[in-house]
Amino acid sequence: MSEDLIICPACPHHCRLKNGETGLCRARKNTDGRSESVSYGLVTSIALDPIEKKPLFHFHPGSKILSVGGFGCNLSCPFCQNHDISQKGMGQTEVEKLSPEDLLELALKLREKGNIGAAFTYNEPLTGYEYVRDSAVLLKEKGLCTAVVTNGNFEREILDAVLPFIDAFNIDLKGFSKEAYDRLGGDFETVKAFIIQASEKAHVEITSLIVTGINDGIEEMEKEAEWIASVDPGIPLHINRYFPRYRYHEPSTDINLLYEMKKTAEKYLKHVYVGNV
Repeated sequence: MSEDLIICPACPHHCRLKNGETGLCRARKNTDGRSESVSYGLVTSIALDPIEKKPLFHFHPGSKILSVGGFGCNLSCPFCQNHDISQKGMGQTEVEKLSPEDLLELALKLREKGNIGAAFTYNEPLTGYEYVRDSAVLLKEKGLCTAVVTNGNFEREILDAVLPFIDAFNIDLKGFSKEAYDRLGGDFETVKAFIIQASEKAHVEITSLIVTGINDGIEEMEKEAEWIASVDPGIPLHINRYFPRYRYHEPSTDINLLYEMKKTAEKYLKHVYVGNV
């Protein structure tokens, strides 16, 4: 291997990057032989959200959480609802600087409005896991809660870096087959391993967007629910409705199908919800 070439260790893509070159996620690059975040402290979206919007239904229900997002993602979902930031890189979307210290200050200020902490969300936050880690350390020191909304398509060492400082995860399980993940640019086994590891130390909820023509089979949902139950039958599952978006224009998910999936999943799981209806 050339001396100026590295293999990014963050996710299963393991992008081979020359010095100065950015990976598939658009948010990590080779900087003098190191894989580094290019999105550190650069925020595209920020809002005080109900915790249920993450969705986290069993983590401080009824509270609010400061949600922040950057840019970039290591998947290429053609139906992405946040493609205007997730599929963009440096210079392709508006950003504002928000250091971990600035984020802490804002989170503390918003306590009077019911804020319990900060959630890293909107794009794929773990493409810039260093910012998540550094911010979460400060938030936890002040007694604030931390949450991450992620696709889970990351290697164990990335989760190891943030897990001690994260209270809750919502993990987007985008299908329950290798074929579904191949279509979206992810690795099925990596995501399953991420869910298992996260659930050992943090509160975990799972979201599955049921996309017409990709993961809309009842048998697939049954396998998914059975597997989740093997990890922990108390993990809440959110079965959400897809709407045409970005580059995918198949019809919206049939609502009756979603409730049939809910009934199927409830054979194995204690908490199943239908969303986006």
